[in-house]
Amino acid sequence: MATGFALALLLAGCADQPAPPRVTDPVGSAPPLPSVFYLDPANPAELEAQQRAARGDTAAAETLRTIGSRPSAKWLTGGPARDEVDAFLGQAAIAGQTPVLVLHNVPQRDCGRQGEGGARTGAEYQAWIRDVAAGVAGRPVIVVLEPGALPDAVAGCVRDAAGRLALLRDAVTVLASTGTARIYLDAGHPGWIRDVEALAAALRQAGVDQADGFALNVANFVRTTDNVSYGHRISDALGGDTTFVIDTSRNGNGPYPAERVGGAPSWCNPPGRAIGEEPTADPGLSRVDALLWIKFPGESDGDCRPGEPPAGQFWPTYAISLAHPGQPR
Repeated sequence: MATGFALALLLAGCADQPAPPRVTDPVGSAPPLPSVFYLDPANPAELEAQQRAARGDTAAAETLRTIGSRPSAKWLTGGPARDEVDAFLGQAAIAGQTPVLVLHNVPQRDCGRQGEGGARTGAEYQAWIRDVAAGVAGRPVIVVLEPGALPDAVAGCVRDAAGRLALLRDAVTVLASTGTARIYLDAGHPGWIRDVEALAAALRQAGVDQADGFALNVANFVRTTDNVSYGHRISDALGGDTTFVIDTSRNGNGPYPAERVGGAPSWCNPPGRAIGEEPTADPGLSRVDALLWIKFPGESDGDCRPGEPPAGQFWPTYAISLAHPGQPR
């Protein structure tokens, strides 16, 4: 199992720039310092900002660049992966930065929620993972493995929980064999699985001992302090030395204060939320390897209410509301 120090070495090894300083408050509108994490210049917020600027809407363009100027993860959700991974890691290598990949293609993905889908069979998924690993080709990458997959298995909504955990373990083994991938198994968030012993047992079955740790709050809104406390409880249940990363992309205002809003679950495009601390490999938090923007701020959680875009589609109005949480969407 790698440590935060190992992650720091990974990042330092592929970037000539210094790591940004610790950030404890949600980001403002000031340009960010150079990051060790890869910033895709063609990200949807930056492209939308360019279009707004060309139309003379400079205020919206500046707001969108608050998001588009910060590094975020790339999600892979199926289909041929080797060439896509190869191209993405190649771009990051040219920039001297470390890319972050999210793999989200496990069979029975999301148990029928908005992100449903995934590989049709376990064998198809295993072949896809090997395609991803081939694309890594000895280059540094941080991999967040299958958001929701392990907590869903613990919660009981998966038809074959043992089979799901075995697929995750195989994925960890294959990705670890690249020698350059740093792997974090998704472990949900503090409001999902309350039984950390059960969660720790599932993490062991899924191969966390071969991985670099676990990931918390992916695509969710729980405040960083609550995730740190929860992560320590999970780490303690695993023996006390397992580290983790936290998705801070949309947790600046914490979760919505009710289970439903506007006739839909409050995890889906809730109003009044805000971007959180900007990505850093030096968070200054015990057992936390990094704060990452894993969910791209402004990408829809799903068409949960009339007029909302499908899951994964960039939604400029929502992105602007996250950057300016006092502004109605």
